[in-house]
Amino acid sequence: MFVRRQRSEPEIETPRLLLRPPRLADFEPWMTLRNESRDFLVPWEPAWARDHLSIRAFRNRVAWAERAIRHGEAFPLFLVGRESGEIIGGITLSNIRRQPAQAGTLGYWTGQRHARRGYMTEALAGLRDHAFGVLDLSRLEAACLPDNAASRRLLERCEFKYEGVAQSYLQINGRWRNHVLYAALRADRRGRVER
Repeated sequence: MFVRRQRSEPEIETPRLLLRPPRLADFEPWMTLRNESRDFLVPWEPAWARDHLSIRAFRNRVAWAERAIRHGEAFPLFLVGRESGEIIGGITLSNIRRQPAQAGTLGYWTGQRHARRGYMTEALAGLRDHAFGVLDLSRLEAACLPDNAASRRLLERCEFKYEGVAQSYLQINGRWRNHVLYAALRADRRGRVER
């Protein structure tokens, strides 16, 4: 179902999406989608900087993505419609920790006009497959606000298991908020020993 590319090319194909790093040419469609989805996204995200939607901030985002991918620290990817070429949202595998943890943390967002169409379920499944296969990770972690029912359903649908509550985990929209923690484990890691 999912096509994995070589380790040096962090693109993931799913039936309807291409997950790929951001490019400078993505600025206008990204900015438009984020701006029109502002009221939809702000309740769930850290406070936006004053220049969040500026070209300068976007250039910095692209430069960080290139560096993070090159060093294997994170995989910030846009969800792009395979047929339309339209940016639908973003998903990032960050805080990648190697031996002995082999783990990473997920974050994601979808533009309001693309919500509830199964795109993020598809993207998360594709990135999960890539992380457990190509990247050889053992554990993926995600956190969301307790009242974000859509995000909780998404994680559960993608076989993430509830692990508990982290007090004052992140500042969201300017306030320290508790988060519920979820994790997915690579099933075939149990008992594996490096030789």
